[in-house]
Amino acid sequence: MVKSAFIKAQASSLMASVIDFIMTVMMVEWVKLYAVLGAAIGTITGGVVNFLLGRNWVFTGGSKPVFVQAFRYFLVWVGNFILNIAGMTLMIQVIHANYIFSKILISLLVGIFYNYLMQGKFVFK
Repeated sequence: MVKSAFIKAQASSLMASVIDFIMTVMMVEWVKLYAVLGAAIGTITGGVVNFLLGRNWVFTGGSKPVFVQAFRYFLVWVGNFILNIAGMTLMIQVIHANYIFSKILISLLVGIFYNYLMQGKFVFK
């Protein structure tokens, strides 16, 4: 069951990340927002998608009411948001990396080493 949840969580994360990346690129390339602001909008959109998939598919609801899970998810998501935006800022401002490369790298690191663990152990438990 744990292996199945991990695979589903990675698939959910991938789906949410696709939405996140599309929103980020749209905000930067079409709307002409600053890359970190575009990334913030993408991260928010991806977070909503990830919560819905996590609750309804990956962890199949868990034992807590939706509002409790939503609050817990929000707390974890704030950490996710801070890690993503801080990582993007570091990559773009200090290292001068491309924003798309930065978004991919930071999202992967945060998704694997933070999101999965926090969602499985705290949000949807």
